Amino acid sequence: MYSLVLLNGGIGSRVAAGQPKQFIRVNGIPIIVYSLVAADAVAEIDEIVVNYPEGWREDVEKLVIDYAIKKPVTYVPAGATRHESVRNLLPHCKNEHIVLHETARPLISAGDIRRLIADPHDNVSYMLPIPFTVAPVDPAANKVTGSLDRDKLRNVQLPQKYRKADLAGAHEWAVREGVVFNEDGTLATEAGYDVYFLDGTDRNFKVTTPTDVRLAGFLLGGEDDDE
Repeated sequence: MYSLVLLNGGIGSRVAAGQPKQFIRVNGIPIIVYSLVAADAVAEIDEIVVNYPEGWREDVEKLVIDYAIKKPVTYVPAGATRHESVRNLLPHCKNEHIVLHETARPLISAGDIRRLIADPHDNVSYMLPIPFTVAPVDPAANKVTGSLDRDKLRNVQLPQKYRKADLAGAHEWAVREGVVFNEDGTLATEAGYDVYFLDGTDRNFKVTTPTDVRLAGFLLGGEDDDE
């Protein structure tokens, strides 16, 4: 069985909605609900561990009740950073394996989660090929410093799955090294754990700006139910 670790602690300042973006309604439904409903439909997930921004726990609890989420839910305060939030959420998971997701990616389906769980490797991330050229630069000098082969680069997505002990070990390594990551696939790799990837889709984007909110509404409103 798997625990769903659901990152939900951001405040969404770039959306400028006057509230954390996960509570913005897309087609009448708060963004956070899409991830909760998808996970609730996956039999292999038997608990949800979710964090919340300071002052918003009751709002999250109310949505869990209002949308009849059946899995047991544990609520954890958000850390000061995404990195800290993941580290703080892991000890609350009862299972040896976890699925890590973020509510800012509402276009995930139960089928996507099942496909991830079915992969034979313990540590797996959805990733997307990069269709444009990227280059390393020196930001202080506004200078291009080299080139990168985009065929060997991927846009990292969530959900991801991990053996809990591996991800916890990666976070312990980060504490020892005094480093902070904003994503866990690269963290686990740098810490010495094998991480594999599955091809993702461009539908699974992170809602960050008002334009993203409108695009999510269009795509969610027009999709067919795949369950």
